[in-house]
Amino acid sequence: MNRRQGWWVGTLVCATLGATGCTSAAPSAPDALPQGDDPVDLDPKDFTTDIDNEYWPMEPGTQWTYRETEGEGDALTVTVTVTTATKQIANGITARVVRDTVANGREILEDTVDWYAQDAVGNIWYLGEETAEFENGDVVSTEGSFEAGVDGALPGIVIPAQPTPGLAYRQEYLKGEAEDNGEVLSVNEQVDVPYGHAENVLLTKDTITIEPDVLEYKLYAPGVGPVLVLGISGGSAREELLSVRQVPDGTGTGPLGQPNG
Repeated sequence: MNRRQGWWVGTLVCATLGATGCTSAAPSAPDALPQGDDPVDLDPKDFTTDIDNEYWPMEPGTQWTYRETEGEGDALTVTVTVTTATKQIANGITARVVRDTVANGREILEDTVDWYAQDAVGNIWYLGEETAEFENGDVVSTEGSFEAGVDGALPGIVIPAQPTPGLAYRQEYLKGEAEDNGEVLSVNEQVDVPYGHAENVLLTKDTITIEPDVLEYKLYAPGVGPVLVLGISGGSAREELLSVRQVPDGTGTGPLGQPNG
C-alpha cells in the first residue's frame, strides 16, 4: 500500500471512530523494523519475559475479557490471559506464554497459546503460536500454528517500542501460512468501550499479505493494552474490552481446549 493510500486510510478511520485530535499516518523516518521475509539476527540475551511496553503491559496474572460481535451472529467471548509460564522458542529466546480463548457460552471455538518477549529497547516481539479450532469439542484445524526458527518461520513485532505514524513492520512470517503486517496510523486517538474511556490511544492498521482483502484496525490504550479491534475489510467483527482483572497463578496453562486444566 503506497503512502498516499495510507494517508487516505488514516483519514477514513478518523471519520469512522469520530475521534477528536486525530492524527493521520504521515510519512516517517525509514523503518528499522523487519518487513516481509527480512532475516533477523536476535540475541536471546537481549530479551526478557517481563513485558512492560506501555501499550500492552503483560504482567503475569492479567486477564482481559472481550466481547466479539459480527453482523447478527451470536456474541462471542474472547479471554486473553498472561500466564506465569514461559517457553524457550526454537530460535533460543525465552518467551512469555499468553492464552487466547474464544468461546460461545461454554463452548470453546478456538484456543491459542501465543509466545511474546520484549527486547532491550522495548519492542514486543511475537515468536509464534500453537492454535486449535474446535467443533463439538473436537479439534478440526491447527492452521496458523508456527514457531520462530522452525521450517523458516520468522518472528515479528506486535507493538513497537516507539510507535510513530507511518512506521510499518512484520508481525509474523511463515511463507504461505502466516504473513501478517502492522502499521502505526496514530498515537493520539480516543475511544469508548464498555471497560471505559481512553485517550492517547495507539491505532494500528493490520493486513495479511496472503489475504489482501483483509484489513483490521486495532486500538491500544496506554497502561491497559488492546481495547478495540475493528474488522474493516474481509469481515466486520468488532471486539471490545469488557474487563481487566488479576487471576490466580496457573490460570490459562491447561491443554488446548481446556485452558484452565
